[in-house]
Amino acid sequence: MIELRPQAVDLIKRVRDFIDEEIAHNENLYHEQSKDASGKWLVPPIMEEMKAKAKAAGLWNLFLPESENGAGLTNYEYAHLAEAMGAYGISSEVFNCSAPDTGNMEVLERYGNDEHKEKYLKPLLNGEIRSAFGMTEPGVASSDATNIASSAVLDGDEYVINGEKWWTSGAGDPRCEIIIFMCVTNPDNHRHQRQSQILVPMNAEGIEIKKMMHVFGYDDAPHGHAHIKFTNVRVPKENLLLGEGRGFEIAQGRLGPGRIHHCMRAIGLAERALKMMCEKGMERVAFGKPIIQLGGNMDIIANSRIEIDQARLLTLRAAHMMDTVGNKVAASEIAQIKVVAPNVCCDVIDRAIQIHGGAGVSQVYPLANMYAHMRTLRLADGPDEVHRRAVARQELGKYKLNEQGKVESSYISRS
Repeated sequence: MIELRPQAVDLIKRVRDFIDEEIAHNENLYHEQSKDASGKWLVPPIMEEMKAKAKAAGLWNLFLPESENGAGLTNYEYAHLAEAMGAYGISSEVFNCSAPDTGNMEVLERYGNDEHKEKYLKPLLNGEIRSAFGMTEPGVASSDATNIASSAVLDGDEYVINGEKWWTSGAGDPRCEIIIFMCVTNPDNHRHQRQSQILVPMNAEGIEIKKMMHVFGYDDAPHGHAHIKFTNVRVPKENLLLGEGRGFEIAQGRLGPGRIHHCMRAIGLAERALKMMCEKGMERVAFGKPIIQLGGNMDIIANSRIEIDQARLLTLRAAHMMDTVGNKVAASEIAQIKVVAPNVCCDVIDRAIQIHGGAGVSQVYPLANMYAHMRTLRLADGPDEVHRRAVARQELGKYKLNEQGKVESSYISRS
């Protein structure tokens, strides 16, 4: 383990204390306030109250690296904060560190012009608006992002956008004002240089929200995951980010840190599930004994602890490599954690559900909701199979056949 700087240690303690004192007991209230009696989605007042307290305490925009707008933390340091926030899903927004806004703010800071920063980045940094990222499409296998079919065609001083997106997280929020839209602008280019990213205001003419997608029956109000149709939506050509055909270049820079955030939040959620498992296992009695002493439940507790600690160490290693050798060199490690962290968390939550019995799959406890969203994470940033393929290709790249048909290895330990 790498020793944390005092600045990071202090932030971790303050964030954990804030979560314990302000967020944990308001989780249910947040969900109660997310809709009115008719079912209309609302911004829960308790969220704005908690955000104001977090901002006043200096616990705000902690994620931004290498920026005067952030806390000046490395990926490795921020990973510890992300774990703390992961235990309660609403925590990230309280500290203005929630997806997709984190990735979108990084994109706007790196590639936005002065007007973009004033109109969108500044209010995002202030927590006044929300944003969305439009990539996944209903008509294609979006695990291969080169399949994206939505288009933007330059017509004079404007891009004309057509296509459909779904699972556009955050687009259901009443505060969502901007979508970073991935689309094809250069269909004749190399397949990784056909796509661009363009800023599309949510109030632009021609945008239709067809429906809000549900996650195992949960609508995730007020955040939501929208299925959106874009019909001849016009935006100024200045809304193009970085340049035509550079969408993948932007996406790769955006996804590395985001994956660390997701994985460490998953580990924080797994820790919460393990705590619930232990407490319920000791409290519930069956056949004259605490449930924890029945069957293989002691092994289940032990395996959960072992797997969580392994996932944490693997994720922290990836974060450290990102800080020291860069995302490209750490590509295998980043792909590994995208497989390991959500799978471990799913397994631990599933075991906790079993210990809780019927109540575990009900609304009485948050476990069912936790499982639904963690199972979705195995698809949200690319399916497990894509990440495993990336790891395998990196591994096989260490070997080659010589002229005699024998395998030669260029393997060098990265430990």
